[in-house]
Amino acid sequence: MEIMIHPRVRKYINKSGEKERLIKHLKKLIDDPCPSGSRGDIKKLKGREHDMYRLRVGDYRFEYFVDEGKVWIDNAFKRG
Repeated sequence: MEIMIHPRVRKYINKSGEKERLIKHLKKLIDDPCPSGSRGDIKKLKGREHDMYRLRVGDYRFEYFVDEGKVWIDNAFKRG
Protein backbone atom coordinates (compact mmCIF):
# COMPACT_ATOMS: atom_id res chain seq x y z
CA MET A 1 0.00 0.00 0.00
CA GLU A 2 1.14 3.54 -0.75
CA ILE A 3 0.48 6.84 1.04
CA MET A 4 -0.50 9.88 -1.02
CA ILE A 5 -0.30 13.22 0.79
CA HIS A 6 -2.13 16.30 -0.45
CA PRO A 7 0.27 19.25 -1.04
CA ARG A 8 -1.43 21.43 1.61
CA VAL A 9 -1.02 18.60 4.15
CA ARG A 10 2.64 18.18 3.21
CA LYS A 11 3.15 21.92 3.76
CA TYR A 12 1.34 21.73 7.12
CA ILE A 13 3.57 18.84 8.27
CA ASN A 14 6.73 20.68 7.26
CA LYS A 15 5.68 23.76 9.26
CA SER A 16 4.58 21.78 12.33
CA GLY A 17 7.98 21.43 14.01
CA GLU A 18 7.24 17.73 14.64
CA LYS A 19 7.70 16.46 11.10
CA GLU A 20 9.53 13.21 11.97
CA ARG A 21 6.98 12.14 14.58
CA LEU A 22 4.00 12.87 12.33
CA ILE A 23 5.53 11.05 9.33
CA LYS A 24 6.27 8.03 11.55
CA HIS A 25 2.60 7.78 12.53
CA LEU A 26 1.37 8.28 8.98
CA LYS A 27 3.62 5.43 7.79
CA LYS A 28 1.83 3.09 10.23
CA LEU A 29 -1.27 3.45 8.03
CA ILE A 30 0.47 1.34 5.38
CA ASP A 31 0.03 -1.79 7.53
CA ASP A 32 -3.57 -1.23 8.67
CA PRO A 33 -5.36 1.89 7.40
CA CYS A 34 -8.88 0.73 8.35
CA PRO A 35 -8.61 -1.02 11.71
CA SER A 36 -11.47 -3.09 12.96
CA GLY A 37 -11.58 -2.94 16.72
CA SER A 38 -10.81 -0.30 19.25
CA ARG A 39 -7.72 1.62 18.22
CA GLY A 40 -8.12 4.92 20.02
CA ASP A 41 -6.04 6.91 17.57
CA ILE A 42 -8.16 6.12 14.47
CA LYS A 43 -11.85 6.86 14.18
CA LYS A 44 -14.24 6.36 11.28
CA LEU A 45 -15.96 9.64 10.37
CA LYS A 46 -19.71 9.76 9.90
CA GLY A 47 -21.73 11.67 7.32
CA ARG A 48 -19.15 11.58 4.55
CA GLU A 49 -19.66 10.64 0.92
CA HIS A 50 -17.24 7.72 1.19
CA ASP A 51 -15.52 6.06 4.15
CA MET A 52 -13.15 8.53 5.75
CA TYR A 53 -11.08 8.16 8.88
CA ARG A 54 -9.37 10.47 11.34
CA LEU A 55 -5.91 9.72 12.71
CA ARG A 56 -5.01 11.39 16.00
CA VAL A 57 -1.35 12.13 16.77
CA GLY A 58 -1.26 14.17 19.98
CA ASP A 59 -3.01 17.45 19.18
CA TYR A 60 -2.72 16.87 15.43
CA ARG A 61 -5.51 15.34 13.34
CA PHE A 62 -5.33 13.84 9.85
CA GLU A 63 -8.34 12.93 7.74
CA TYR A 64 -7.84 10.23 5.14
CA PHE A 65 -9.56 7.67 2.96
CA VAL A 66 -8.47 4.48 1.22
CA ASP A 67 -9.02 4.06 -2.52
CA GLU A 68 -7.47 1.72 -5.09
CA GLY A 69 -4.90 0.37 -2.66
CA LYS A 70 -3.67 3.83 -1.64
CA VAL A 71 -4.12 5.85 1.53
CA TRP A 72 -5.01 9.44 0.60
CA ILE A 73 -4.21 11.98 3.35
CA ASP A 74 -6.73 14.71 2.55
CA ASN A 75 -6.69 17.14 5.48
CA ALA A 76 -4.61 18.06 8.54
CA PHE A 77 -5.33 20.35 11.43
CA LYS A 78 -4.52 20.93 15.06
CA ARG A 79 -7.08 20.16 17.72
CA GLY A 80 -8.94 23.11 19.13
